[in-house]
Amino acid sequence: MTKDPDAASLFEVDDTSRPLADRLRPTQLEDVVGQGHVLGPDAPIGRMIEQGKLSSTILWGPPGCGKTTIARLLAERTDLMFEPLSATFSGVADLRKVFTAASKRREIGQGTLLFVDEIHRFNRAQQDSFLPYVEDGTIVLVGATTENPSFELNGALLSRCQVFVLKRLDESALRTLVDRAEQLTGRTLPVDTGAAEALIAMADGDGRYLLNLVEQLLTLPPESAPLDTAGLAQVVHKRAPLYDKSQEGHYNLISALHKAMRGSDPDAALYWLARMLDGGEDPLYIARRLVRFANEDIAIADPHAVHQTLAAWDVYERLGSPEGELAIAQAVVYLATAPKSIAVYRGLNRAMRAAKGSGSLPPPAHILNAPTGLMKSIGYGAGYEYDPETATGFSGQNYFPDGMARQRFYEPTDNGYEHIIADRLRQWEQLRENPDREDRTT
Repeated sequence: MTKDPDAASLFEVDDTSRPLADRLRPTQLEDVVGQGHVLGPDAPIGRMIEQGKLSSTILWGPPGCGKTTIARLLAERTDLMFEPLSATFSGVADLRKVFTAASKRREIGQGTLLFVDEIHRFNRAQQDSFLPYVEDGTIVLVGATTENPSFELNGALLSRCQVFVLKRLDESALRTLVDRAEQLTGRTLPVDTGAAEALIAMADGDGRYLLNLVEQLLTLPPESAPLDTAGLAQVVHKRAPLYDKSQEGHYNLISALHKAMRGSDPDAALYWLARMLDGGEDPLYIARRLVRFANEDIAIADPHAVHQTLAAWDVYERLGSPEGELAIAQAVVYLATAPKSIAVYRGLNRAMRAAKGSGSLPPPAHILNAPTGLMKSIGYGAGYEYDPETATGFSGQNYFPDGMARQRFYEPTDNGYEHIIADRLRQWEQLRENPDREDRTT
């Protein structure tokens, strides 16, 4: 993409009656900050614009990263009529009007870019209504969503669109927005260095929210002394972190906690735990996931792990927040620092596959109880050896179905307590091969 030298300056016209975020909305794609990975000359959207052919796309990204602005500028750059809709307030009737108008424009050679904000809020039937118009080129669809399109959009619609992931604005991009705001208004923000850094942190990657904070600060008298961090906190209010307990952020953070514990990093695990608690996650949900982790990722490598998690769950139910959260944190640190093994998890999966493939093979007769004379007469229990009474405490008898070869499902690691189990299994295997050995296992 090349910048048009005749295009209007970013600050050529300023209507002070409009919100600052709207006044600073870029008028050229080159002025969009933080999204060079999709808009740059060698990036996917940049190449489409160079070729003069725009495909239907889904812009997936967090609030305030520029989705609406990009859609408007794409329409301008490709000479398409811009038709905006919000899935929150629109229905099938609104879509029909847009499709009818787009069809008429197409007859005179004018294309239409239909921008649908929060497209994930349309139901499946509404999403299906796009398909014929996207497929025959009546509209170029640009949908914006904060939710994972894989979960929220129809597969048929996704197959007709390219999905581009937009990033939350980094510190450099946010500072650029502050600089532009100061340039446009002719004022320097009344904050010291520490407060300026805190302001960027408060924005949490959201450019629109940052400019709203800047606008609040610019209402202070020009002669005001620079605010420190404490003074900034009194003037502007920090919003709650972006975290929807029923959407993807919920699953992303629990996944991060799970993987940090699996990776034996207690510090990262505590960070993700704090992020979830700060976002309002139910501590009991976290406690349940810790119990699962103890069984799945640690198991017999540290048999105490599951007891630690159950105790944390119990403590939280007795104490509630915030005191009970410390018990959950203790369990997180315990799990993160415990030896890891998925040997039991793998063993069960292997056994399940074998069970499904072996049908209804009965147990061998010698390990069946014989409570009646008839059952004893047909061989139930015949030849069974009671292991505790053998010389080694191990009989080595077969416990698999007759006709089924012995298989190894559980393969312990050498981590934690499992190395002791591994030693026992090796000794028992030697006894199976040589039942006359006299040495007793430990």
